[in-house]
Amino acid sequence: MKIIRLETELYIAPPPERPITDALRANRHPGRVFVKVHTDKGLVGSSAVGFSSIRGANQTLQTMLDEEVAPLLVGRDPLAIRLIDEDLRRALEEQAIHGMTMYVLTAVNVALWDIFGQETGQPAHRLVGQAKDRVPAYTMVGWMHLDLDELKEVCAQAAEQGFKAVKVKVGSPTLEEDIQRLETIRAEIGPDITIMVDANQTLTVYEALRRGQVFQEMGVFWLEEPLPAHNYDDYAELAHGLAMPIATGENLYGKEEFKELLVRRGIDIVQVDLARLGGFSECVATGLLAAAFGVPCCTHGGGLINLNILCALPNTLYLETGLLTDEERDHFVDGCFLAPEGAGFSW
Repeated sequence: MKIIRLETELYIAPPPERPITDALRANRHPGRVFVKVHTDKGLVGSSAVGFSSIRGANQTLQTMLDEEVAPLLVGRDPLAIRLIDEDLRRALEEQAIHGMTMYVLTAVNVALWDIFGQETGQPAHRLVGQAKDRVPAYTMVGWMHLDLDELKEVCAQAAEQGFKAVKVKVGSPTLEEDIQRLETIRAEIGPDITIMVDANQTLTVYEALRRGQVFQEMGVFWLEEPLPAHNYDDYAELAHGLAMPIATGENLYGKEEFKELLVRRGIDIVQVDLARLGGFSECVATGLLAAAFGVPCCTHGGGLINLNILCALPNTLYLETGLLTDEERDHFVDGCFLAPEGAGFSW
């Protein structure tokens, strides 16, 4: 079997009247690049990558895929996934193996695993060794652009759908505002649903310690991304100073960067980001690295690809997701997603 063509389709959404917002940014430019890798056997692997906060970024991704990557794929064996990945990394090294380059690598890697699954009739997680038959999930209920009444409404939906854990954005201008949001959410969902908080890299060590001590007294399970992602020593100081777990990783590029935090004991929960790590292969490898340090793993984001990642790991903790779609409801039981049975990345 050989690759005969890489196809891309650019989708740019209209600018939202009210952008989704956290403590760091507003997502004003949503869009995606949809990718298909065609083979001479008729199998087609699919993927999608995209930015939502940088104008023109998705057009750049499409250009890189069409002009730089497509010629390197034609004629290759699509099942030689790691070999292709290494060749693309070398070919794109001058552009830096960070940022948009990783998104490009992800688009190809995911599509190739999708082909592998179709060829074997197996879900991707089984191709690397299934470790879980279900994965607990939490949903985001507390974006910064939501007022208190809107927070209550989203929380009620999450509880109705059966979620046993939710996440809230923090990093407001004052701690008192964060406390008000958390108290509002706790009052709405009751005492039995777990709450996590996410500061999106906006705090100093001092402020993270100050707010973190309050959050843990309020029963918050974890504090996510309180500091800039690559401040490894600061993360170690913070992790040693707080009893609550520190979760981070969505802005790290490669398992080598996770290792910097793991060896410092500056991370209690690893969060892998599919696009920034370069695809399914590297996410699984990073999750297994975390397992070697006795650290649990979550994904930054949901969907079938991330669910397959977590079904392949022994140290899975949570899948992040939005409120359930109609299709997802059929696969969500008692706060968990059931392991997918479909070939590649399908239900």
